[in-house]
Amino acid sequence: MREQIAPDLYDSWSEEQCAGIEVVDGMVVVRPSASKRHNRLARILANALEVAAGPDWNADTDFDVRLQDVPLTNRRPDVVVYRAETIDITPTRPEHVLLVVEVVSPGSETTDRIVKVEQYATAGIAFYWRVEQAANGVPLVYTYVLDPATRTYRDGDVFTGVVKVAAPFPVEIDLGQI
Repeated sequence: MREQIAPDLYDSWSEEQCAGIEVVDGMVVVRPSASKRHNRLARILANALEVAAGPDWNADTDFDVRLQDVPLTNRRPDVVVYRAETIDITPTRPEHVLLVVEVVSPGSETTDRIVKVEQYATAGIAFYWRVEQAANGVPLVYTYVLDPATRTYRDGDVFTGVVKVAAPFPVEIDLGQI
C-alpha cells in the first residue's frame, strides 16, 4: 500500500529526485516528459514575463510551488512569476506567486484545464494562463484572473499569435516565434 509523503520527507529529497514529479494529496504523481516545443514555449513566455515584470518580480520555469502542507500538494507550473525578494525561500508558497502558466500537452489536458485551475485559485494565486498548443502551430493563450472573494478564476482574454495584456503588468509576447 502506498503512503502519503510528508513535507519534511519531500524537502529532504534532492532537486534531481523532485524534477519529474508533483505531489498531490501526499501522493507522488509522475509528470509526462515535455516536448521540445513545450519547453521552448515555456522559455519564451518566462523570458518575456521576466523582462516585463520589472525588478520586484522574477519569472522562471519548472520549480515547485507548495500549495498546501497537509496533505502535501506541490505543483511544478511551466512558468511562475514570483516575488524577487523570495528567491532564496524554499518552498515557494502561493503568497509569493503572482502568475502561473501551464502549457497543455498530451497527457496533461484534464489536469491543466480543470484540476490545476481550481487548485491555483483556491491557493489564492492572482493570475493563471493556460496555453493550448493548436494543431496549426500557433498557440492559444487563455488568461484568468482570481476573484478573491470566491477564490475562483474569472475568464480573461484569449490570445493567438500575440499576447498583449495590461495586468498583472503590461507585456506583449509574440508567440509566432515558436
